[in-house]
Amino acid sequence: MDNKRGRVTIREVAEAAGVDRSTVSRAFTRPQMIRPETTEHVLAVAERMGYSPNRLARALSTGRAANLALVVHDLTNPFIPRLIMGVQREADRAGYCIFIGNADENPRDEERLLSRFVSQVEGTILVASRLDSDRVEDFARMGPVILVNRDLEGLPRVLVDYTRGFGEAVRHLTGLGHRRIAYVGGPESSWSNTVRLEAVREAVNTAGAELVLLPAGKASFHAGLNMTDEIVSSDTTAAIAFDDILAQGILAGLHARGVEVPRQYSLIGCDDILGDMTHPALTSITTRAEETGAAAFRLMVERITAPDSVPERHFLTSDLVLRSTTGPAPDKSPRIVS
Repeated sequence: MDNKRGRVTIREVAEAAGVDRSTVSRAFTRPQMIRPETTEHVLAVAERMGYSPNRLARALSTGRAANLALVVHDLTNPFIPRLIMGVQREADRAGYCIFIGNADENPRDEERLLSRFVSQVEGTILVASRLDSDRVEDFARMGPVILVNRDLEGLPRVLVDYTRGFGEAVRHLTGLGHRRIAYVGGPESSWSNTVRLEAVREAVNTAGAELVLLPAGKASFHAGLNMTDEIVSSDTTAAIAFDDILAQGILAGLHARGVEVPRQYSLIGCDDILGDMTHPALTSITTRAEETGAAAFRLMVERITAPDSVPERHFLTSDLVLRSTTGPAPDKSPRIVS
């Protein structure tokens, strides 16, 4: 089929194939999400019509040269480099360049970065945004935005379902005899902290155990270190930390105070980014950082090629990875060795 008016568009391919534009986009970028026969049909129609995604033409018309922004909340968090690797791997395959900005947990810095990037990129992947919802929506009206670990209705987002991972963690601890379990929380403004707290609370209630909330306020090694005395005096025998960085600080603090892990206290982290690098090796809940980044990039490409498609809420699962920081509950909660 010849197009006398110029280059074939995604809309024309969709009409000829009898599918939505989003289906055409997925056939090229995310074929695993549709039936193989649908992918084969769409690609055959596209080939017959002479259609292929042309990023150079789009770059010339927009002046943005196939650039995407990736704005993260904390570049020093080891979860982020793995997420970046997932984004970069997919971007390299698709011919995109990634600009990275670090907001350093500061909403003002995040807004400044977004303001600078918006005229230079085709879209922005926004990780664990600390901005007010209204401001995020404002930027989404200026260009495609994909959220990671932030659930905002009307925008495409990649989220982790923590129900399974935290459920496995709590069942593991209660199976070892732990009945009073602490959750050491992270930043109050973090969507992830909110949903992780909900997941651990539900799991503890289901198990008939007791939950003790110990907010650290920040997700850092020193924050975990500084929480140690409060943890030891909480009359708990096990803790689940907001993330592995916090857990690493707790682990160091317990060791410094003469509390043996896991003989006297059990500890579980989250994100599974440091497990093999701590001593003892940290039991953790994996959240698939690289897979999260890859999924966010694929959502972005779909949003660019089919801007009228319904915003997708893409979920990844979580699982418990057992290592060496959990053991049978002691007869008594630990005490600091003076």
